[in-house]
Amino acid sequence: MTYCVGILVREGLVMIADTRTNAGLDNIATYRKLHVFEKAGKASMGIATAGNLAVTQSALTLVGEGMKNPETGALEILTDMPNMFAAAKFVGRAVREARGELGETIEQEDPGAFHVSLLLGGQVAGGRLRLFMIYAAGNFIEATPDTPYLQIGEHKYGKPILDRSVTEMTTLDEALKIGLISMDSTIRSNLSVGLPIDLLTIRRNTARIELNYRIDAAEPYFHDLRERWSSALRAAHKAIPSPPYKSHVVEAAK
Repeated sequence: MTYCVGILVREGLVMIADTRTNAGLDNIATYRKLHVFEKAGKASMGIATAGNLAVTQSALTLVGEGMKNPETGALEILTDMPNMFAAAKFVGRAVREARGELGETIEQEDPGAFHVSLLLGGQVAGGRLRLFMIYAAGNFIEATPDTPYLQIGEHKYGKPILDRSVTEMTTLDEALKIGLISMDSTIRSNLSVGLPIDLLTIRRNTARIELNYRIDAAEPYFHDLRERWSSALRAAHKAIPSPPYKSHVVEAAK
C-alpha cells in the first residue's frame, strides 16, 4: 500500500508520497509513486499513485508517451492539455484504458483486487493551479477552498493533523511541514507505508516545479521533525488536566 497527499493553498501546491508497495517480514519493495510531468514555461504537473502497480504504471506510460486524440487521431501527451480540467480527463481516460487492458486478468487472479487512485496537481500556463483525485473508473473530484487537501492510500492516520491544521490560507511552507507530519504519523502507525518520501511544490502562477525532492532515512530535517512532533504531543497531553471522573459509579439500569 502507500500514502499520498496533495495540499492546495493560496500560495501553491504541495504533493507528498511514500515509496513502499509491499510490506512483510522479508518482503519490502520500493517504487516511486510521485511522478513529474513538465514542459518548460507551459505546464507543470505531478501525479501520485496508489493501488495496483501494474495498472498505475500502465496509465503513467500512456499519459507520458501519448494517446491518440479520438477526434483528430493526433498523438497527445499530458503536458499538451490546454488546461488542468482537460488534463484530469486525459488521466482518467488513461486509467480506463489501462483497466481495459489489464483489469480482467487482475480480477481473474485476485477478485476485487483492482484498486487504483491517483492525485493530479499542477498548472497550465494561463490557467488555474488545481488538484484532482482520480478514481479507478476514471472519474474525479477536485480540491476546493473548503477542502484544500486530498489523500489516497492509507490516509486515515494522517488525516487528523490535516483536518486540524490546513486551510486555504496556510502558507506553502506550512503546508509542506504539515504534510510531512501527516506522513510521519502514517509511517509510525502503518507498516505498509515507509521511507523514502518524494515531494514536490508548485508556486501559484509560475507553471513550474519549485521543489522536487526525496527524503530518505538519513535526511536531518525529517528526523528532527519526527522527534519534535513526538515531543510536542507528549508535552501537550501532559499539560491537559486529568479527567475529573473519579469515585463516580453509574448504576446499572434495573
